[in-house]
Amino acid sequence: MATRNPTAPLTGERIEQSELRKKPRVGETVIQGFLFLCGAISILTTIGIVYELGKEAWLFFGKEGVSLLAFFTGTEWQPAIGNFGIWPLVLATLMTSLVAMVVALPVGLATAVYLSEYASDRARNTLKPILEVLAGIPTVVYGYFALTFMTPLLRSILGDNVVQIFNTASAGIVVGILIIPLVSSMSEDALHAVPNSLREAAFGLGATKLETSLKVVVPSALSGITAAFVVAISRAVGETMVVAIAAGAGPKNFIIGEDGLFSFILNPFVAAETMTGHIVRISGGDLSYDSIDYNSIFAIGLLLFLMTLALNIVSRRFVARFREVYE
Repeated sequence: MATRNPTAPLTGERIEQSELRKKPRVGETVIQGFLFLCGAISILTTIGIVYELGKEAWLFFGKEGVSLLAFFTGTEWQPAIGNFGIWPLVLATLMTSLVAMVVALPVGLATAVYLSEYASDRARNTLKPILEVLAGIPTVVYGYFALTFMTPLLRSILGDNVVQIFNTASAGIVVGILIIPLVSSMSEDALHAVPNSLREAAFGLGATKLETSLKVVVPSALSGITAAFVVAISRAVGETMVVAIAAGAGPKNFIIGEDGLFSFILNPFVAAETMTGHIVRISGGDLSYDSIDYNSIFAIGLLLFLMTLALNIVSRRFVARFREVYE
């Protein structure tokens, strides 16, 4: 049965009822299915990684009988002789990441402000790709750069008796240099997304370029900048080759009350081994499957995953709290 189009008297056209039905669009259906498949693969891959970490870590805590109390309160990490305190590895990881953040966050944010607010389009299109070239350099090159350049530089400034050949300071500085492109690129995108109307309103009120950049544009892009910082911190925590080469090849075990807090435990100029560096060193040796050292790798990896997960959960709440939506 045919229905008449309301505009038929004007156009003289008739629309059949079959023409009003939804027609299948094969191309869009295929693309939608492909995108769903990619998302499902990503989720299943993450679940698989967590499952394997948990399964192997259970062998460490359950089968080997390692208590969580000893794991989280001990200050000596030597699984082969029954010392399972994770704090030497955790402190080295946190110290390296802290030094990296001190280097990367202010420099990366300042670079992003310059590219977004001060640089011309030509300068931005030239400088940003050059800056991002740093992200393409293999991390093993950064590791030897820290060992052969940054460490001798620190030793020449502070003295050979202060800075050891392997230390977390030089590794942290180079890790910070490594993640500067990540911070600057993501922060610049967030700053560039701030509407020009906010800048024009600040200029109309008599604000200078610097005041507009620091007091209007940066707070308006705070959620995006925070996301950039969190990704950078996660990248620093998970960095492997730089710390494996330059930080040290053994846990910095300590005893509270006997070792000095700032002279040894929290001293960034002495050798220490991070969580990722320890995993690389141990997994590269001759380990038998299901041994105590082998299972400890997965316990460390699971803890590293939980640390990163907690960091991302906190950051998502912070970003949601301060997110700005512009029309």
